[in-house]
Amino acid sequence: MNSKLKSTIAVALMSCVMATGAASAQTKSKSRAQPRCYDVEVQRPKQVKDQHKIAGTAIGAVAGGLLGNQVGGGSGKKLATAAGAVGGAFAGRKIQENQQNKTETVIERRCD
Repeated sequence: MNSKLKSTIAVALMSCVMATGAASAQTKSKSRAQPRCYDVEVQRPKQVKDQHKIAGTAIGAVAGGLLGNQVGGGSGKKLATAAGAVGGAFAGRKIQENQQNKTETVIERRCD
């Protein structure tokens, strides 16, 4: 074979190899540019609307007072009403506290 022909073939092969390498590099850079996104379940505490638990305490006190008023007679009735109100207030506060301590699950979309 002629030496010019050999060098021409060598140059042609090298340019093909370089073109293939450049094309694959462009493909890789394009795939890196796009972020990978996925959904994640996240548990968070629910937002507290009544931080001091006033509603639960008040409703419990009224309900306990009404129930305590149904018990006893005379001065015992007054004592039962007061004890029912105190007990109801405590119970209502605890019930509201347990409801506020719950968590909620939300789905967030995250991307790398």
